[in-house]
Amino acid sequence: MITLSDISLRIAGRLLIDHASLSLPAGAKAGLVGRNGTGKTTLFRAITGELATETGTISLPKNARIGQVAQEAPGTEEALIEIVLKADKERAALLEEEKSATDANRIAEIHMRLADIDAHSAEARAATILSGLGFDEEAQKRPASSFSGGWRMRVALAAVLFSEPDLLLLDEPTNYLDLEGTLWLENYVSRYPHTVLLISHDRDLLNRAVTSIVHLDQKKLTFWRGGYDQFERQRAEQIELQEKARVKQDAQRKHLQSFVDRFRAKASKARQAQSRIKALEKMKPIAAWSDETVRPFSFPEPVKSVASPIVAIQGGAVGYEPRKPILKNLTLRIDEDDRIALLGANGNGKSTFAKLIASRLELDTGGMTIAPQLKVAMFAQHQLDDLRPEENAIEHVRRLMPDAPEAKVRARVAQMGLATEKMTTAAKDLSGGEKARLLMGLASFEGPNLFILDEPTNHLDIDSRESLIHALNDYPGAVILISHDRHLIEATADRLWLVKDGTVAPYEGDLSDYRSQITGGSADRREKREADKASKADKRREAAARRAAMEPVAKQVRATEGLIERTRKKLDGVEDELANPALYEKDPKKATRLAKERSELAAALARHEETWLELSAEYEQGIAE
Repeated sequence: MITLSDISLRIAGRLLIDHASLSLPAGAKAGLVGRNGTGKTTLFRAITGELATETGTISLPKNARIGQVAQEAPGTEEALIEIVLKADKERAALLEEEKSATDANRIAEIHMRLADIDAHSAEARAATILSGLGFDEEAQKRPASSFSGGWRMRVALAAVLFSEPDLLLLDEPTNYLDLEGTLWLENYVSRYPHTVLLISHDRDLLNRAVTSIVHLDQKKLTFWRGGYDQFERQRAEQIELQEKARVKQDAQRKHLQSFVDRFRAKASKARQAQSRIKALEKMKPIAAWSDETVRPFSFPEPVKSVASPIVAIQGGAVGYEPRKPILKNLTLRIDEDDRIALLGANGNGKSTFAKLIASRLELDTGGMTIAPQLKVAMFAQHQLDDLRPEENAIEHVRRLMPDAPEAKVRARVAQMGLATEKMTTAAKDLSGGEKARLLMGLASFEGPNLFILDEPTNHLDIDSRESLIHALNDYPGAVILISHDRHLIEATADRLWLVKDGTVAPYEGDLSDYRSQITGGSADRREKREADKASKADKRREAAARRAAMEPVAKQVRATEGLIERTRKKLDGVEDELANPALYEKDPKKATRLAKERSELAAALARHEETWLELSAEYEQGIAE
C-alpha cells in the first residue's frame, strides 16, 4: 500500500498539489493523468524522496524498492545486455561476492539466494525485455555508445523493467518507443507482478495496461477504478451531477435570501428570518466546475488544389549513400485526399520514406512523379531544436510575414493554439507541447497539399491530442502519419502502409491485426477476419479503383469550382461598383450596363452551381458504389 496523506508540493513558489491524499493498493496498475504542467512529474520526485513535501507524508512499505527510468541514458562501452543485467543490484553483488568467497557456508547462502531470485534465467529475461523494446540479438551485444540518445533511453527502460522494483514509476515511457515497442510495453505492464504508477497521454495504453486512474486536477488527486475511457465517462457524469446540484442549491439560496430580505425587519417573522440566515450560513456552496478549455489546432487549407496522384513512385530505391538503399522496390501512389499511417519498427525506414516524399532525399533508382505546384510540409520531433531559442512565437511568424501588421501576425500565432501570454515567451521557455504547436504552425504555414507528421503527439496531453485529431480530420489535404499513438491513427488514417524488409507496401489488415501480429495474437482471430465477406483491404482497393474511374468527373468538379470562384469574384466587383451612389449621376449608361451584367453573372453563377451539384452527386455516387 502506498499512502499519500494531506501532501502539498510547491516548485519555484508555485503550488502544484494542495493538501491532497491518495491510497494506492499493493499490486495496483494505475495511470497518473492530468494536463501538462499540473505536477505529475513533481509528484514522482516526491515519491522517490528527491523532493520534500511542504505538508503531509508519503508512506511506502518497509524496504520497498522504487524503480524509474534514469534521466540520462547510458552511453558507456558496455554491451546493452550487460547494462541491463547490472540493473539487478542484488544479483550483481552476489555474483561479485561469489568470485572471492571462501567460507563454505557463505558460498552456500549465495547459491541459495541466487536460486531464490531466479538468477540462472536472468540473461534470458534481460534478452527478452531488450528484444521487446526493439533490440535484436546482435544489437544486444553492441556497446551503448554506438546507439543514439532515443535508443539508449530504451536501454534505460529495459534496465528498470529487468530490476523488477516493488513500485515501478514510468514517466511517458512511450515518448521514445515506436508503435511496436508501445504494444510490447502495454502487454508487459499489464502482467507486471508489482505496483505500477504510469504517467502517460496514450489513451490506448491507459485503457489496456492499467486498471485504475489517478487524476491530478485543481491541485487534488482522485482515484478512479477502470481504464481511461471508463474514467472519462464517470468524470463526465460527476461533472453533470455537480452542476445540477449547484443550480439546485443556487435556487434554494435565492429563495432563503428572498425571505430574509422581506421579513427580517418584521417582529412577527424575525425568528423565521434568523432561522433562514443560519441555514444560509451552514450551506456550503457547491463550486461551478472549472475545466480549462484546450486551445484548438488549426491548419491552413491548401492554397491551390492539385490533381491526383500527387505523388507516384515506380520501382524506386532510396538511401543515404549511393547504391546502399534503405528502401527499394517502391511502387506506390498518393492521392490528394489520402490519409496514410506508416507502420513498422524504428530503424526500418519510416522517416527515410517521409524524407523522400518531402523531397529531402532523392531516389537512387526508379522514378517519382510529383504533381506540379505540390506543397509538402513536414513536422518531426527533432525539428523542435530548430526553433530559435531566444525568439518568441511572434518573432518566428514575423519572419514569414515581414510586411504584415502586428495584429495579423498575432492572429496567425493564435491560430496555432498559443495563448496570448505565451506569444511573447522565448521559445526556450515554452513547454514541449507549446513548442510542438508552434512548429506545426510554422511547418503548415503556407497551406500544404500534403502534411507529413512524424510522432506529433510526444509532448501533447490527452485533450490536446484530441484537438489535433479534430484539426487533421478538418484539414482537406493529404496526410502521412508516423505515430505510436493508436488512437490518433485509428481516428485519422484511412490507409495503413507497412515499412518492413526494406520496402513499403499497403498493409491488408487493421491495427487490431497488427497488434495481434506484434504480440502473438490468436491465429483463429486472424483467420476469422480473413474469412469476412469483404476485407478492409479489398474495400480499400475497390475504393481506389472507383476513385481512378471517376477521375474525369473529379476534374470536371474542380473545373466547375474554378468557374464558380471566378464568376463570384466578377459578380462581387460589379456589385461593388453598383453600390456607389455617384455612379447613377455621373454615368447612368454604365450603371444600366452593369445592372444587366450583374443579372447575367448571377444567372451564370446559378448555372455553374447547379452543374457543380450534379457533378458532385455523380462523383459521390460513383465512388460509393
